[in-house]
Amino acid sequence: MNRTNPQSVKQNRRDKQMRREAERLREQQRQRRKTGLIVGTIVLVVAIMGVFIWRGMASGVSTTNTASTPDTTATNSQSSATTPYAPLNGITCDTQEQLAYHVHAHLSMYIDGKPVAVPQTIGIASDNSCIYWLHTHDTSGIIHIESPTQKKYTLGDFTQLWGKRFSNLQYEPKLDQATGWKAYVDGKPYSGDFHNIELQSHTLVTLAYNSPDVKPDTTYAWQGL
Repeated sequence: MNRTNPQSVKQNRRDKQMRREAERLREQQRQRRKTGLIVGTIVLVVAIMGVFIWRGMASGVSTTNTASTPDTTATNSQSSATTPYAPLNGITCDTQEQLAYHVHAHLSMYIDGKPVAVPQTIGIASDNSCIYWLHTHDTSGIIHIESPTQKKYTLGDFTQLWGKRFSNLQYEPKLDQATGWKAYVDGKPYSGDFHNIELQSHTLVTLAYNSPDVKPDTTYAWQGL
């Protein structure tokens, strides 16, 4: 009768335990690799999504900035507020004369009983780069209104243009006052603020400051204007 060797039995048990432990370790390693692969895939996907999101946001910002940036290209006028000939009351300084609406008015002015000539080139750039819709060519007092559209222009538009853009042309500060003046339109007294006088075709305006004996204009030799 054969008897089992106790040492052999113990050795077999140890071998089985070692094989089971080795198998358990291999399974753990497989699980770790699997988990690592999943995590790595997730990280990669998140990274790729982040890149696309970032590009989309950058593109959106660029598009927004482009859309909100005003077009500063001046096509026919010196329209930038940084230029000395910026628009005033919607009146621009254009590189060429606008003749769609072309009329003329006349201004005579007296201060302290003495006639004051209206200077030439009011409304015309000193380098001749542009010309406002309201301007003078000489000292005759004729105000040229040359506009791309027919609209209402006032004496205040002209005096503001003179004072704010061409004050170096002997601008009279008293023109900023609404009182102290007597105004006449076509020889008739004008009541109210003279700045509101509308400049129409062949309008005759006479302004008198501290000049009670002035005779207002009733006629003018337009000479075809």
